[in-house]
Order: sequence, then structure tokens, then C-alpha cells
Amino acid sequence: MSEHHPPRRPRRETVTYASAHAGGTAPRPAARRPVHPPARSEIDEQTTLGHTYVRALMRSQLRAALTALGALALLVGTLPLLLALPAPEAVVWGVLGVGVYPVVWAVAHWYVRRAEANERDFTGLVER
Repeated sequence: MSEHHPPRRPRRETVTYASAHAGGTAPRPAARRPVHPPARSEIDEQTTLGHTYVRALMRSQLRAALTALGALALLVGTLPLLLALPAPEAVVWGVLGVGVYPVVWAVAHWYVRRAEANERDFTGLVER
């Protein structure tokens, strides 16, 4: 009686780029990007590291906000002292009506640019 054996499978072989193209001039494959970068998945999964990334962003935004608030408090808060000095009424109205707005605009412009830079830095960190 002869036993029937199923056909043997061929032995598996791991083929790497170097072994497949030994001595050839084939172009190198492009580096694959992970589907979810590690930092982004850390944030999505709400891990301790992800929480640390978000807290760092929040701290940098708070630092920018407090700096802008301090600048406004220093520049605009000293107006009563300046206006207490004897000066013609036209100068007082000129300072209040015209002089304050460029300062407020400059601080606001700086703050928006700083906040956007913080967001860009954070996005660059997360998307890497």
C-alpha cells in the first residue's frame, strides 16, 4: 500500500532589496511614511506623552498671552501718569485718540504672529 503524501510546499525565503538587486542599478524605493506619526497617535490616544505635548503648546500660548498682557499693561497702564502732567488739551486727546491705537495694534499683531508660530512649531513636531 502506498501512502499518498501531499506535495511539499517550497521553503519560504526572505527577499530583501539588497538580495533581489545584487549588483543591479535599480532605483532605491522611496521611504514610506508611517500612517500615524508617533506624536500624533500619542495625542489621539491621550497618553501621558500626548498630554505632555499638548501642555507644552498650552504653556507657550499662555506665555505669549501673558507677555502681550504685560506689554499692554505697561504701555497703556502708564497713560494716567502721563496724562496727569500739565499738557494742552489737544495733546491729551491726540495721545488718547491716536497714540494708543498703534501700540495696541502692534501688540495684537505680535501676539497673533507668536500664536501662529507656536501652532506651526507644534504641528511640525506632531507631523514629523
